[in-house]
Amino acid sequence: MSARVAIVACLAGLVAAGCSADGDELRDFVRNADKGLPRKVEPLPAMKPFEPFAYTGFDLPDPFRPRRVAARGGGGPAPDLNRRREPLEAFPLDQLRMVGTLERGGERFALVRAERTLYRVAKGNYLGQNFGQITEISEAGVKLKEIVQDGAGSWAERPASLLLIDDVRGEKK
Repeated sequence: MSARVAIVACLAGLVAAGCSADGDELRDFVRNADKGLPRKVEPLPAMKPFEPFAYTGFDLPDPFRPRRVAARGGGGPAPDLNRRREPLEAFPLDQLRMVGTLERGGERFALVRAERTLYRVAKGNYLGQNFGQITEISEAGVKLKEIVQDGAGSWAERPASLLLIDDVRGEKK
């Protein structure tokens, strides 16, 4: 048992000797750490005098209060907001893909893919989120008229189209 005590005492002595050398290095680092640093702090720059601004736009409209702009030209063709929405009106027009056409009884239908579902649409059906109504279906694509609202609050028609895609990857012809 005395041999074990002697070994433990020797190891403790070695560890203590190693720690004392590291302590000297630490003291030297702390003593020399601030050397080379500037001792003088520069004063803050002088403040410029405040020049008040005289606001002269009291008779102008308040830019922070919303205001209604009068609609020009009677407001244009407003959409029927009370009609029942069709399934393809839930998708933006750029997410819809025309993948083909069908003819039955002299009437032409377009096949439109939205996400993973295929829909059959005819002239008069609605597509997209801007009240787009189908006006023509051809082999090359679907033409529709959208009714959009401008910044002044009036409605306007604009043409739009959905072209037939060329292949499975979704590239247009």
